[in-house]
Amino acid sequence: MKLRLRPCGNYKESYFEELAIFETDFGRVWTVIGLILLFFVIPFVFGSYGLYVLNHVGIYAIAAVGLNILIGFTGQISLGHGAFFGVGAYTCAILMTRLGVPFILAVICGGIMTALVGLIFGIPSSRLKHLYLTISTLAGQFILEYIFVHWKSLTGGTEGIILPKATIFGFTLKGDRAFFYVIFICFVLFLWLAKNIIRTRYGRAFIAIRDNDQAAEGMGIPIFRYKLLSFGISSFYAGFAGALWAAYTGSITPEPFTFLLSIEFIAMIIIGGLGSITGSVFGATFITLLNELLSQLATYLMNLKGLAGVAMTIAPLREFFFGLIIVLFLIFEPKGLAEVWRIVKSSFKLWPFSY
Repeated sequence: MKLRLRPCGNYKESYFEELAIFETDFGRVWTVIGLILLFFVIPFVFGSYGLYVLNHVGIYAIAAVGLNILIGFTGQISLGHGAFFGVGAYTCAILMTRLGVPFILAVICGGIMTALVGLIFGIPSSRLKHLYLTISTLAGQFILEYIFVHWKSLTGGTEGIILPKATIFGFTLKGDRAFFYVIFICFVLFLWLAKNIIRTRYGRAFIAIRDNDQAAEGMGIPIFRYKLLSFGISSFYAGFAGALWAAYTGSITPEPFTFLLSIEFIAMIIIGGLGSITGSVFGATFITLLNELLSQLATYLMNLKGLAGVAMTIAPLREFFFGLIIVLFLIFEPKGLAEVWRIVKSSFKLWPFSY
């Protein structure tokens, strides 16, 4: 069998070839190599701390992909993604502790419950757009935060919930490596699902609504139904990721699911690239590593004599760095890291000819 690597020209002869995820066998080969490295090399090369960071990258990337479907592909701005992430976490925790629901089923239920909550907060999108819709989702963020803190009989209030050990078919997930496989199998499935959603008529309708909702409605697209669907899909991704996070960390409190987490998710998709599935992964990786870098830097400075005061100043500067990086990306590379990746790939495609 002859591999189809880099044809010199456009030889597409059908609509299905135009919609193919991989235009050539070159992409399929590298995808297989990447999956082999991901599942058979990385878990045995990285230590416990490296796997801990990678697990967070995988979880946040799932949530960021969901937010990019809503904002990047449908043009519906949401500032409540951090709270939706928390709804999934609390649903999983409550089901596992109160009802003894198995881990996998609790995580799926976390996604479904969050999708239902997302549909409720997506209803204003029928009447509101732009800044007004942003404010309504921000209200959703604060309402859910209030519920996390004050509905103590259900959420445990500020004391939170301690989850039992996650098990799959009787096997207990112990350590970062076991969770690495669970998280990144879900990560690959959700990326594949998102890629295919965008290729369907639903994804094309999302893009049409983002580009011009009046023109989309004129073409016969029921925009309210599709906007709600986009909210539901985005919230399902956030809830599923939040449920995974809760099971991985083993305990939850309302503290992580604040407005700052929603800002971090926005930063991930802006830095990664709006309207790009790959960019969401780049953005989640960038922000997670930045968080870890600032945390490690603050810890290092606190251990140096005379610099403890500097460390105490650096730790709360995370929001400052997020804002600064977003502004720099908007000025110098508004299409994010996905565009940088596209330029690098194009350079290799054209090498050694630059034209």
